[in-house]
Amino acid sequence: MDVVIVGAGPTGLALGIDLARRGVEALVVEREEGLFPGSRGKGIQPRTLEVFEDLGVLDAIRAAGGPYPARLIWKDGERVGEQPMFERIPADEGTPYTEPLMVAQWRTQEVLYARLVELGGRVAFGREVTGLEQDADGVSVRFADGTDLRAGYVVAADGGRSVIRRALGVAMAGEPVDPASCLVADVRLTGLDRDHWHIFPGAGDTGLALCPLAGTDDFQLQGRLPEGTGTEPTLDAVRELVAMYTHLDADDVTELRWISDFRPRTGLADRFRVGRVFLAGDAAHVHSPAGGQGLNTSVQDAYNLGWKLGAVLRHGAPRALLDTYEEERRANAADMLGLSTAVHRGEVRRGKATVQLGVGYRESSLSVDARTAPAPLRAGDRAPDGRVDGTRLFDAYRGPHWTLLGASLPGVRSLVSAPESYGPGVFLVRPDGYVGWAGDTTEGLREYADRTGALAAA
Repeated sequence: MDVVIVGAGPTGLALGIDLARRGVEALVVEREEGLFPGSRGKGIQPRTLEVFEDLGVLDAIRAAGGPYPARLIWKDGERVGEQPMFERIPADEGTPYTEPLMVAQWRTQEVLYARLVELGGRVAFGREVTGLEQDADGVSVRFADGTDLRAGYVVAADGGRSVIRRALGVAMAGEPVDPASCLVADVRLTGLDRDHWHIFPGAGDTGLALCPLAGTDDFQLQGRLPEGTGTEPTLDAVRELVAMYTHLDADDVTELRWISDFRPRTGLADRFRVGRVFLAGDAAHVHSPAGGQGLNTSVQDAYNLGWKLGAVLRHGAPRALLDTYEEERRANAADMLGLSTAVHRGEVRRGKATVQLGVGYRESSLSVDARTAPAPLRAGDRAPDGRVDGTRLFDAYRGPHWTLLGASLPGVRSLVSAPESYGPGVFLVRPDGYVGWAGDTTEGLREYADRTGALAAA
């Protein structure tokens, strides 16, 4: 086995898809008997929509969800105001997706799981990992039933309470974001339209929100309760809260489908890699749910790690390439944690700051810009969409290969030029859609391609 992925959430499933299409033998193991049943991470940011387009699930994800409605503020049973959820960002040729999509997390996972199976990947449910041991040649993963499994690498995508992270002895530093008790639940109810995200402010900073979950018949309930209080995870308790904070009657809540309580906090693992074991998703970073950054950052962990594992395992790239996963993703996760916290505290508005289109790796050792006068698009930046001789760039980039713009190199997929929006130069675009190398000519390009596995992966 090349890779064992621990955890069948969005991170583990996205990584499984990426490895499967690269011909890497990977197994996703999940301690539960099925996929996660709740709506928790429901916001799919535009950058993640680009990732999903590349992974072949964009149409299915769109069919599973829908746009975010405007917020409708209520007071004493009366409508007192309406406001958009996000500041509007106009789309253009380089950024075709600018608005977040609402998809309940359980539906996102169903789509990813179906794609994984379609590609020949597997998830072993009911397989609880209890520990691991690694040596120079691989990792032995231990399971609760007394069995073990040997793999070349292990990826811990097993959540904020990661068993793997603790087994490795990796600390996670963080802080509380909000002292209040918070609640999220999926409910069925009557008495509210499905055209708005209904907001019911309470005393102080408490309150309740009921958001129609696109693509389902459910509402997601979100509650911020007084400090030191909580609620039981029962239908009667949820009915009591709804009756307390809204003009609805308790009996208007007809069903409780899933519920979770929490206190918002941040957490960042001290390391994202220990030998042959990598941390990804919530196992590596824990966010406040405000702003919809956690799931999206997690999927992009998988997207970053997938092509690097594939390059080393299938194309003979130097193992040092794997060191860049922690280099790139830990810095990115730290930035996203700060952003999530700022959104939670009302310091940053949802919109341009939260769509993740500006996330990049300019400071990475993999980002080489050899031009004498670099244009605004630099090595390490997201490679925008566009057209070259009638070819859409995102179509050209789709798949597990590198793409060269503005020159040709034997063994690398090439287009004769870059669009005007890229500025002058030659651009080598990584498999995850970022500019890896840029130059005035191809001088130095082959050396870069050799050390990153770009030639063999074409």
